[in-house]
Amino acid sequence: MAVTELGWTGVPLAMFAGAIRVSTPFLFVSLGECLTEKSGRVNLGLEGTLVFGAMSAYAIAYLTGSPWLGVLVAGIAGSCFGAIHGFISKLPKVNDVALGIALMMFGTGSAFFLGKSFIQPQAPHLPSIDFGFWTSIPQLKVALQINPLFFVGLAIAIAMSWMFRTTRIGLIVRMTGDSSATALAMGYSVDRVRLLATTVGGFLAGVGGSFLSLYYPGAWNEGLSSGQGLMAVALVIFARWSPMMCFWAALLFGAAGAIGPALQSIGISQGYHFFNAAPYILTLVIMIVSISPKRSLRGAPGELSITR
Repeated sequence: MAVTELGWTGVPLAMFAGAIRVSTPFLFVSLGECLTEKSGRVNLGLEGTLVFGAMSAYAIAYLTGSPWLGVLVAGIAGSCFGAIHGFISKLPKVNDVALGIALMMFGTGSAFFLGKSFIQPQAPHLPSIDFGFWTSIPQLKVALQINPLFFVGLAIAIAMSWMFRTTRIGLIVRMTGDSSATALAMGYSVDRVRLLATTVGGFLAGVGGSFLSLYYPGAWNEGLSSGQGLMAVALVIFARWSPMMCFWAALLFGAAGAIGPALQSIGISQGYHFFNAAPYILTLVIMIVSISPKRSLRGAPGELSITR
């Protein structure tokens, strides 16, 4: 049975499969940015971290034959970028937003330079879990091929929500992000908390990049990210700095990104590029809604530079 034979019933099926695939990088980067911003710091450099993570994961997977080792190395590379951002941001008169833009350019530029020799070679891909063993419909079987990283991201979102609500570590991070004076009065190092949060956030962004190069779309090239790291910042604002809302917002962005391929799968190709722009249009709409005088940055940590 061909995809086009499914008719319009194939569209939600294709969007479901596409939402899970496309949302996974969004999920990891947005969770990393959510943690970073909860501590009172903005890291716009996660776009560069995402791209560098994708390159390093692909290179390591190609050189070693182990895609999971590539994921780990991508996370470590991302944590290094996060640590650099966290260390420099604590210096006097350093603006974390401007620094993030500089690191974004540095990360993408370094990835393009170091990754030139890995554009053509084929690295092993990450495996997927087959949840479609019970059906003989090819399209349904493909839609139910889900990468384990999606479930890892969901578990991290749940764990982060629990941490912020009930644990001492979560309380310290939230307190640092809401009032640095209160954190200092309680005896906690604001710079250290933010450094650790930014480092872990960078790790998650690096892992998100590994998904792009080792699973979907599953190759390394210089146009791999398409601004997903920057869109994740809008996603965090839309999710009101809630890890679980980041998960649902990532699925929304993923579904928006899957509209074009889903319609093309049933033979509708007119306006294909317009539908491919859906995530960017959604980002623009979210930013316009978010700057409303009544709703602007509601729920944002008080120490963020964008709230001052």
